[in-house]
Amino acid sequence: STEVGISGKYGTRYGSSLRKQCKRVEIGQHARYTCAFCGTNTVKRVSFGIWKCHGQECAKILSGGAYMLATPAAATARSTLRRPRDIASTQVGRA
Repeated sequence: STEVGISGKYGTRYGSSLRKQCKRVEIGQHARYTCAFCGTNTVKRVSFGIWKCHGQECAKILSGGAYMLATPAAATARSTLRRPRDIASTQVGRA
């Protein structure tokens, strides 16, 4: 039905909390994401952690999260790595 969505296939099994969590994961897994290279909304999941852009000229293969392209942990790591790089670039500009 429209209320349970993709998790309707589980019926009354596994409990409502697990079905809601599974629904969130499956919606993200089957969604299309924006390609960082060509800007189109054509990135789809190929397999566990492998994503492919299905754009006309792009067709790049990306690595990402298992069920979503960009995970919260990846965003944290990106910002942590960017901070020292920004500091180093500003110090080089002063010298």
